[in-house]
Amino acid sequence: MDERKTVKFKKDEFAVKEYIKKFVGKGKLSKVRIEYTPVGEKIIISTHKPGLIIGKGGEKIMELTSILKKQFKLENPHIEIDEITMPEFDAQIISDEIALSLERFGPLKFKVVAYKALERIMKAGALGAELRLSGKLPSARAKTWRFAKGLLKKTGESANVVDRAQSRAETKPGTVGIKTAILSPYAILKDKITIDEELINKLKSQEENLEQNKK
Repeated sequence: MDERKTVKFKKDEFAVKEYIKKFVGKGKLSKVRIEYTPVGEKIIISTHKPGLIIGKGGEKIMELTSILKKQFKLENPHIEIDEITMPEFDAQIISDEIALSLERFGPLKFKVVAYKALERIMKAGALGAELRLSGKLPSARAKTWRFAKGLLKKTGESANVVDRAQSRAETKPGTVGIKTAILSPYAILKDKITIDEELINKLKSQEENLEQNKK
């Protein structure tokens, strides 16, 4: 019985998140998190366009809160906005923006769209990025195209700090899948070595100690 309740709870939570994403619209948010508190449900929407989500005088937030209460039976939903100041480092936002561009301009422009997105990410200061587009691009046969620049950790603990997301574009020839991976300059890499004056002095000291020990 507990397992059924858990499954139902997760399904209901997923339905709430998916509805919020549809309500807000593709390309306007990154993530939706739900935290449960004694006074109700705290719904945190991560976005780089808070004004569009809040609406004039908070009307959109009030409308969404009302729907969550009636349609999803949430007792006391409280919506919070987590503003993303650097959308270039958010893989979900970039994936959705690429999808929207392909839907608008068509899949034949996929190289232009991908290179522009990659250039924008790297210009913002990302350590590395990778875009993978899969679908009928540009021929009738499905194919995967890869666009990458910089450093991108793929194995080990450092791979966990890479932000990954995916989206899809519904174009006339068919569906195009977009996978994005971005390594932010703020990511903490445990295996990264910074060569500065302190490190150089430390190495010199070790070298001097070794020479003294040899004598």
